[in-house]
Amino acid sequence: MSHSGTHDKLIYMANQIATFFSSQPRESQVAGVANHINLFWEPRMRTQLFAVLEDEGGKGLNELVIEAAKQIRRPEKVN
Repeated sequence: MSHSGTHDKLIYMANQIATFFSSQPRESQVAGVANHINLFWEPRMRTQLFAVLEDEGGKGLNELVIEAAKQIRRPEKVN
């Protein structure tokens, strides 16, 4: 599945967050991205972010977002 159309806005938003934190000291960048997404993104958005990372290899995402994914809370799956 291509992200074109489906995840474009989410990728854009994640990359904006990464761009903001890229001006911080390196040790704060990844944590800043992860903390922001954990605090302000609803579970559905985080689920979509993990779909981009897993299904599309993070295509289109800033490297800081990809690295921050290790610290982003994965929403629980609802059956």
